Amino acid sequence: MLFGDFNMLKLSIIVPIYNVEPYLRKCVESLLTQDLDPAEYEIILVDDGSPDGCPAICDEYAQTLLPSGGSRKRANIKVIHQPNAGLSAARNSGLRVAEGKYVQFVDSDDYLQPNVLRDLVEQMEREDLDVLRFDYQNVRITQAGDYEVFQPYKHPHQVDTRTDVIDGETYLNERMGYACYAVMFLIRREMLLSNHLTFVEGILFEDTEWTPRMLLAAKRVNGTTIMSYNYLTRNGSITQMPTWQHTQKCIESFFIVNRTLKNLSSRTIQNDWLRGCISDNYYSILNNAIRYDYDHFCHWVQRLKQDSAFPFYPFRCNRNTRIKYFIINVSPKLYAFIMHSFIYKQ
Repeated sequence: MLFGDFNMLKLSIIVPIYNVEPYLRKCVESLLTQDLDPAEYEIILVDDGSPDGCPAICDEYAQTLLPSGGSRKRANIKVIHQPNAGLSAARNSGLRVAEGKYVQFVDSDDYLQPNVLRDLVEQMEREDLDVLRFDYQNVRITQAGDYEVFQPYKHPHQVDTRTDVIDGETYLNERMGYACYAVMFLIRREMLLSNHLTFVEGILFEDTEWTPRMLLAAKRVNGTTIMSYNYLTRNGSITQMPTWQHTQKCIESFFIVNRTLKNLSSRTIQNDWLRGCISDNYYSILNNAIRYDYDHFCHWVQRLKQDSAFPFYPFRCNRNTRIKYFIINVSPKLYAFIMHSFIYKQ
């Protein structure tokens, strides 16, 4: 029996929290209503200087009592309160105090499906995995206040259905799309610690920087099609703020992320995913520059050239993107003129 020793902490769930009071209870309740015994996993709530009622909610949950063997037992919840330092810093704080054999990250406005953790942890144990990737779905809140599943503009299901164990480099190149959220994985904590796999602080798109580093360190990786995670899209989240100030931070973050990806690419045998992701990030920089700073577009093209961005590498692109890459590789200015005149001005 895989769970014969109930004194062993199997899983640490790290939840970074900032300004999510309307969503936090649903998130934490989804972690408490799982099919693991409370002694088998811990929930680490990291209050990242949240200015709303989240700190009090975290402290309230630290006192939660759960049914256990005919009695009531305190849930295994740790709470960290820290000054606001961002998502990466909050995750890193959770990692420092985590004690589980495996680690899972859950964003505080998202939530898990009921009773999925036991199957995920059992697969980690049975196959001696370093990393397990599970399926997720996109949800939004309707005007009636209900949660509904929807399919956004970017394809949500990029989880390979094959179930043979392979190394992380092969998994990255053969089974990963560019949607590489940290919340899509269970990871062996020892692997994270031994490879110093913390998150870069102070940038956006930290998952895109961290996930390939994490996978390239893994020796045994597999996936499952168990629908485990609900990813909430909402106005006001850090991915829904299209101001010029935010756009500038996006652009600079993409440059920082690409430095890591280029370094990894130079040290790996299979680097198609890395090269494709690098081009995808440069493509995002280019489109942001056209949309928000067209008057200074030549400046951004020069920065891309200085960063050796061209030519773009069309790995796992659809037909439309391949055509756009072709135009960009011929003339970035021609692409900018087309997009600015006929798309963004509409």
